[in-house]
Amino acid sequence: MHLEIPKQKLHSLKEFASHYLMIVLSILTALGLEQWIEHVHHQQAAETASRQIEAELANDLAEIREARQSNAEDLKPLLELDKLITADVLAGADSKTVNEHIRAHKKQFDINIHWPIFASQAWDVAVANQSASWISADRLNNYSGAYADQRHASDWLSQDSTLLLSAPRMVDIRTKVELGRDVDPIEFITVLRQMIATVQGTQSHLEQLEPHMMAALGKHE
Repeated sequence: MHLEIPKQKLHSLKEFASHYLMIVLSILTALGLEQWIEHVHHQQAAETASRQIEAELANDLAEIREARQSNAEDLKPLLELDKLITADVLAGADSKTVNEHIRAHKKQFDINIHWPIFASQAWDVAVANQSASWISADRLNNYSGAYADQRHASDWLSQDSTLLLSAPRMVDIRTKVELGRDVDPIEFITVLRQMIATVQGTQSHLEQLEPHMMAALGKHE
């Protein structure tokens, strides 16, 4: 901010007061204009950051829905196999008969877990350049909560989801089945249900995450 001080001589108190008042008003005007410009800049930066964050979260929401759909499709053959083999065991079928059914449906003894790859670049940039601090408190809380929920769910997948499944036992049984060797029906059902529980657990976390993403985007069922 630059002010020009009047160079002419002042011949009266009134004239001095007039020039003094002009200087004060100039300063206040300049300061007010500067603050307004800064406010507009912050507002624009907040809106830009919000658009980028919401686009990122919308993409994450789409991936959640796609993963849920894929998991639901891959879960069906596991449930059908469990129903078939459990019915054999409950009916008192001998091990040979049960293993024949297992081998006939061995392609269904497979697990696929679909999980979104969550992006957070827009959020990271908004935090780094401080534009996040200019977003309204309600929107900011929704955004930060959504990203926190994503991290929590991803931590579950990477750390706790494996507790439901005995991977070595699953590989052992799959190897025997593929080689045409008999397996213990009860052990087969046990591992099969571990596989089912793992997919269902994944689905549960995705189902819980979806409404949080929708809330952050201002959407409702």
